[in-house]
Amino acid sequence: MFLSCQKAPERNCKDFKTGTFTFTSLVEGDSLTTTFVREGNIEIDYFNKKVDSSSIRWINDCEYILKQLNPKSKEEEKSIHIKILTTTNSSYTFEFNAVGDSKKLRGTAYKKH
Repeated sequence: MFLSCQKAPERNCKDFKTGTFTFTSLVEGDSLTTTFVREGNIEIDYFNKKVDSSSIRWINDCEYILKQLNPKSKEEEKSIHIKILTTTNSSYTFEFNAVGDSKKLRGTAYKKH
């Protein structure tokens, strides 16, 4: 009989419910960074000299739904489901998708101290 000694991934999701974070994504070959501040049930995103606010509804300690408060298009009206997969002391890896969309994307957010 073989036993796996592989350690389960760390998931201290509560450490990331509030704070200021950065997330960098590749868009059409450009590396773009979003800064967001999460406090209580509100998240404020700063991206490309624009500011957007979203409500947060926590499903559990590691999953939540974001919904833009002032959507300007049909696309922005879609809620986003976010699931934290793993955590470190200063970052978390997550997957996200528009609610109802099966295509999931992944990213890593870094907490600013």
